[in-house]
Amino acid sequence: MPSELNFSIAPFNLLTVKQKNLLAQHVDIIYFRSGDIILHEGQSTESLFIIIKGVAEERSNDSGEVYAHYTNDDIFDVRSQLEQSVKHSYHALEDTLCHLIPRDIFTSIYHDNKDFSAYFNSSLATRKALLTQAHQQQNLAEFILTKIDNETIQPSLVVDWNTSLKQVTHLLKEHNVDALFVELNQYDPRHKANQHQLPIGIITRTDLLHALVLDNHQPNHPVGPIATYPIVHIQKHDYLFNAMTLMTRRHIKRVAVLEKDQLIGMLDMTQVLSLFSTHSHVLTLRIARAQSIDELAIAANSQTQLIETLMNNGIRTRFIMELISTVNEQIIEKAFSLIVPKSLHDHCCLIVMGSEGRGEQILKTDQDNALIIKEGLEWHQCHELMKKFTHTLLQLGYPLCKGNIMVSNAHWVKTEREWQHYITKLSTEYNGENMMHLAILSDAHAVAGNHQLLSPLKHLLTQKMQENELALSIFVRPALQFIVPLTLFGKVKKKKEGIDIKQGGIFPIVHGIRALSLEQGIEKTNTFQRIEELNQRNVLEHSTADNLTEALKLFFKWRLRHQLQESRNRQSNYIHLEQLDRTERDLLRHSLHVVKKFKEWLGYHYQIRD
Repeated sequence: MPSELNFSIAPFNLLTVKQKNLLAQHVDIIYFRSGDIILHEGQSTESLFIIIKGVAEERSNDSGEVYAHYTNDDIFDVRSQLEQSVKHSYHALEDTLCHLIPRDIFTSIYHDNKDFSAYFNSSLATRKALLTQAHQQQNLAEFILTKIDNETIQPSLVVDWNTSLKQVTHLLKEHNVDALFVELNQYDPRHKANQHQLPIGIITRTDLLHALVLDNHQPNHPVGPIATYPIVHIQKHDYLFNAMTLMTRRHIKRVAVLEKDQLIGMLDMTQVLSLFSTHSHVLTLRIARAQSIDELAIAANSQTQLIETLMNNGIRTRFIMELISTVNEQIIEKAFSLIVPKSLHDHCCLIVMGSEGRGEQILKTDQDNALIIKEGLEWHQCHELMKKFTHTLLQLGYPLCKGNIMVSNAHWVKTEREWQHYITKLSTEYNGENMMHLAILSDAHAVAGNHQLLSPLKHLLTQKMQENELALSIFVRPALQFIVPLTLFGKVKKKKEGIDIKQGGIFPIVHGIRALSLEQGIEKTNTFQRIEELNQRNVLEHSTADNLTEALKLFFKWRLRHQLQESRNRQSNYIHLEQLDRTERDLLRHSLHVVKKFKEWLGYHYQIRD
């Protein structure tokens, strides 16, 4: 175990030889057990802490807001060394060993060495921004609830297929717009191959520029072949936030607005952001503009209060899940882009799994991720970069996976061919661990790099399981193993610690639906979307699908509410009956009966007799 400071890392590499010797003479070591409070909010402290081994969490005693996690070589609490009072409390999340630097030694060097102090001044400014912006959430709910209407829609400008590029240019200038729609003719091969899509394309100023300058088309060339098809669209009266999410996910700047099947206008990102900019917390912009992990942390560490604001404003849980899933995805993608060289992005694909892969994560849960490497790539620094990426996500508030299902574990980093062999192995060797890994991979969702690398693997997994009755019967068993917390007489079982709503309610639905989706070759990952698809295929009766959807929404809602109330245990899956009113207790009992009936149906469907 190292007993000396590492002077090769910042900011200690900025010290003079004399200052290094001074520190080395006075540094001490202290040990904390998992769960110990390292620093109490409001106390004065005589030392600066540097973690040698372990993890510490900085949180507010009042709100429970988690501001940061610290691990190997991380430094805290610089602020208290200068302000003489600890702003937040610090807790050891596991057995933690720290260096101690006396305050008087630290402050002496801080004032004498400008480069050394500049390093901490930058960090303090970022931390101050975190604290200031943590209180600026309220107005976002107003934007979330704003719907697309006539006031926000640009009128649609439509031309026919034969309109010349010159005419289109004049129309854009005359109407002062950046894009217009193009009606495709009946002979356009693109539309003939996609009859379910609207026979409409879109042309932008950029498209025109490329057509005339880069592709050397003549001004009288028809616009039809150049128009982008099919168009991405959204319905009138949908939420503005959904439009922004759609544009962000698809990396486009405008969407068509439909009323039923009729084109009525256009909505562009500039419009949406101009409406959004009047609100306090432009999350997507902050993430996109982040040039460092510290800047990215401003968005990553503000989510809990945002969720509380949305909950308090009555926003439905599925909406919150979609919002947080989108934000998490962009944070993870941005962290990946800051760590992995851009030249490698097309040669690898970062996937997330578990609740994040299904788009059902609300509060931050353990990291569950893996990496697909394009065949033929020689990437010698991969392991070190993936370890750094895992550490970065930890800094951003995403806890380490207890099962070590992370890219820092070489087992979860493979080439395309290695993943193909691994999936084949999992689907042919029937044991509990293999089935668990299949379940994890079936929820995989690409978030960074070359997303197309995931599709063949998902297709292979589905193909291997779809006709494999034995594997599916083993795969589904965990959904049947946890007891639904109901008494013999159909009442909710009371326990001192509360009801584990994940084991008793959420997991049986999520995993049972996952098994049915694999059987049916459904590659969607979100449980609600899987239920809808199973209903459309008549695998689930309409009433069963509705009951499962409503039960799952209630379970997520109650768990989230209890997690927000239990500020010291944000990952708890327990809910307490005494905190539910009578109507909610009745709904809970009914929902658990829905789960019990679904489990019985699964056992019959897969011919499992336990």
